[in-house]
Amino acid sequence: MHAQLRAPRRLTGALTLLLVALLPACTADPPTAPATSTPADPAPAGADAARGELAALAAAARDRHLTARYTLTGTDGPARDVVVVRAEDGTWRVDVPGGALGGTADVSLAATADGLFQCGLPSAGRPEGASCVRLGGRDDVVPGRLDPRVQHPFTDWLEVLTDRRTPLAVSPATAPAGVAGRCYAVETTSASLHPPLDVGIYCYEADGTPTHVRAALGTLTLAGAPGPGPATVALAGPVVDAEPIGPDAPAVEESPSAGTS
Repeated sequence: MHAQLRAPRRLTGALTLLLVALLPACTADPPTAPATSTPADPAPAGADAARGELAALAAAARDRHLTARYTLTGTDGPARDVVVVRAEDGTWRVDVPGGALGGTADVSLAATADGLFQCGLPSAGRPEGASCVRLGGRDDVVPGRLDPRVQHPFTDWLEVLTDRRTPLAVSPATAPAGVAGRCYAVETTSASLHPPLDVGIYCYEADGTPTHVRAALGTLTLAGAPGPGPATVALAGPVVDAEPIGPDAPAVEESPSAGTS
């Protein structure tokens, strides 16, 4: 009887020692895997490269001093020639045929050391000589109701394209037939009632010369090789104390009907 009891006790003791030996291996913490973080989705490499290329070209355009003629199409009326002048001192002037009075009056917009001006040019809807009205300071923007928008690709939109913080999506685009330089499709990536620029296609030569813009304002295409820019721009006429020329065509007065008194 006692011999039979001693055998199970020896077996129980052996099992106990085995469990004690295995317990540390079972309870030890498993090796900790390196913590991994989920990075934010990066912009595609091609898109990021295009954004950088366009910013560099826009910066070159800001430093480009030229006198150039562009053909404006895609708006009401026939094609028109827009003249752009960017001077060495940073002043600029853009002459816009049909830019006021419902397309019957030609205007010139200019930013000089004395401010921002709208000048009326002799045209069918305005036969008198050229004269200019001050709209504000040199760095002000043209009031919305007077804005023909054609000047933006050569002035403030260059700053938008240069600033990498501006929420834009940029991708390479195929240059239209006959257009020199590299082209990029530009879209805004944030909803806004006042986007910083028109979405569209923007093309530049390596030296920063704008060669083509297709946007809501129409299509501007460089017409011929640009010439050098002057030291500073000159206004088209003297500055006068008057109201700027509005965008709407003048009202046509109806003549009295025959037989009325």
